[in-house]
Amino acid sequence: MESKLDRKRVVIIGGGTGLSTLLRGLKMFPLDLTAIVTVADDGGSSGRLRDDLDIPPPGDIRNVMAALSDAEPLVAEMFQYRFKQSLDLDGHSLGNLMLAALTEITGDFSTAVREMSRVLNVNGTVLPAANQLVTLLAELEDGTTVRGESKIPAYLQPIKRVFLEPDDVQTLPDTIKAIHRADTIIVGPGSLYTSILPNLLVKDIKKALLASKAKKIYICNLMTQAGETYKYTASDHVKALYDHIGEPFLDAILLHKEHVPPVVVERYKKEKARPVKYDADQLKEMGLEVYREDIANILGETIRHEPIKVAEWLFEYAGGLLDEESRHMFF
Repeated sequence: MESKLDRKRVVIIGGGTGLSTLLRGLKMFPLDLTAIVTVADDGGSSGRLRDDLDIPPPGDIRNVMAALSDAEPLVAEMFQYRFKQSLDLDGHSLGNLMLAALTEITGDFSTAVREMSRVLNVNGTVLPAANQLVTLLAELEDGTTVRGESKIPAYLQPIKRVFLEPDDVQTLPDTIKAIHRADTIIVGPGSLYTSILPNLLVKDIKKALLASKAKKIYICNLMTQAGETYKYTASDHVKALYDHIGEPFLDAILLHKEHVPPVVVERYKKEKARPVKYDADQLKEMGLEVYREDIANILGETIRHEPIKVAEWLFEYAGGLLDEESRHMFF
């Protein structure tokens, strides 16, 4: 029987629904999981708690903990419950309030996350990218500077770069240790500029990522996103990552191999989104291993990564179980 010491160490970096979706699949496999989660959110319940209590926003952390939880279904449902009929609590989720309360009790956000992980029997380790308040800013192509993660996509303008304030934000020693010990590091899927890059902009994380000997794979989004990646190809996503990090750092990219049905394409047009174009030549010129797999589900007119399909492939990748026939290159 395999012990936890024998398991491959996998670090996942991101935020938003993409990260939570992926983790629901990965927790089903015998892996040593660590999720490094953005704390740049400033909207909704998280933004209100951030402003009222001067704590990092708990929303993305909460969703990741719920995704990895092995607690009783009713407990997990309660943790995710969002109040709807209270003037004071309207819009707040119980999990956000619990993390805020634990932060005040323990005096430290990361300690609150660790203790709540024990309560929820989280299958893995959840670490905030930073243990302090940070603000995400964007410089748009027209020179405008936008302050606040939730406001950036609303401008519907091309983004030149994003950056953090303060720029010397510190991460946790455990986060750096996890990156150094990792066998595989997964970046994405998720909103490129507002869920993924805020993690990589933390200087200690960036430095550890570049120094790590782990295999690094980017899970490309299925669709572009209005206000962030409109008209982006797969190589545009990678280029944005490299431009912000300062040098190439990825070994591989995972793409969906099936065409998006026309009815889905039409639905996303209304949101100023379209399927990400997988530009083969540019990806190969970047030196990436390119994998194409059936990793998505169509639900009505919506397309999403399928957690088990993605996780099964990643489990094989992390374990070095993929042979040459499994590598769907563009030739």
